[in-house]
Amino acid sequence: MTRVRTPAVAGWFTGAPGGFRLLGTRCSACSAVFFPPEGAFCRNPDCAGGGELLEVPLSGRGRVWSYTDGRYRPPAPYVSDPSVPWEPYTLVAVELAAEAMVVLGQGAPGVGVADLAVGMEVELVPGVLHEDADTTWTTWHWRPVTS
Repeated sequence: MTRVRTPAVAGWFTGAPGGFRLLGTRCSACSAVFFPPEGAFCRNPDCAGGGELLEVPLSGRGRVWSYTDGRYRPPAPYVSDPSVPWEPYTLVAVELAAEAMVVLGQGAPGVGVADLAVGMEVELVPGVLHEDADTTWTTWHWRPVTS
């Protein structure tokens, strides 16, 4: 049986040609960019309105704005087996300069708080949120840029 790969949150990222990227929305009236994507209205309170909301890929690199370790079982959509010992995970807030926003995500497997520093450059990489016999739910992770 072939395992199906499916996004944990549909429409928030893509692995299309050009690389793995988060998807946001840009308002054509005020140029504000949003993540997660917005389909109904511009979230910028200073926008005059009337603009079209366009899907845009976000920067694939940014700088660590803040980080911490998660020492509790997170709520849905994160899936964890209560019979398995809990493993802490790293949570990273990344500033995307071009979009003037901060995006939250998990650190890539093996990346702990000791591996991070505020201002460090990180890159977006695909990740696995959960797997079962039939499905792999995909998500995004941040990892330090090594070159």
